[in-house]
Amino acid sequence: MGDSDRLEAERLADLLAEDERERAGQFVFEKDRRSFVECRAALRILLHGYLGQRADDIVFAYSERGKPRLAGETDLRFNVSHSGALALFAFTRGCELGVDVEAVRAMKDMDSIAKRFFCFDEYRQLMLVAAAEKQAAFFRCWTRKEAYIKATGDGLSAGLDQFQVTFSASGAARFIHINHDVDEAAEWTLQNVVLDSPYVGAVAYRAAAKDVRMMERLSFNDLLTRLD
Repeated sequence: MGDSDRLEAERLADLLAEDERERAGQFVFEKDRRSFVECRAALRILLHGYLGQRADDIVFAYSERGKPRLAGETDLRFNVSHSGALALFAFTRGCELGVDVEAVRAMKDMDSIAKRFFCFDEYRQLMLVAAAEKQAAFFRCWTRKEAYIKATGDGLSAGLDQFQVTFSASGAARFIHINHDVDEAAEWTLQNVVLDSPYVGAVAYRAAAKDVRMMERLSFNDLLTRLD
């Protein structure tokens, strides 16, 4: 790590609260520690833009299952996901939301994962997808389902096979049922997030459809200038 990279890493770490620095120190691998620090620091910088509050003064609270939110009275909600070299941040007001991003990649056990975690109709549809399109279809389905359980805050306790999403390349993203309840599914919005290849992403929230505005892709140097 060069001097400029070291200074950037130190500046990012300085933005974190003590409990976040402690959590970062628990990672075994340096790349995982750095990824956590970078994502949490970037979140603080972006929230600084929405709140007009010093990034290092922002306080987070956590649900019983660990989903972070802003402490205090505010209707601003956020969610974060990262995969490979890309982190995706989503912000809205008035409803909980979840976001997920994944790099489309080869997986030897893709079929068995889909059979285990997807609902039967999703698995059946995936098995009908042409081999050349199957990886992308799998990750469209996966990110849409992950976005939902991140919005609910249920995490790994939620059954991914208890709700169904669309994931064809041509159709709109939407919930077909949630716990076999089509009326419940109609209360939710599921939207595709258009990203540069090889990434796919999705956002889910319990509200009528909102306009999704994509910010430009930012480096950490770009983000740090927002604090100056």
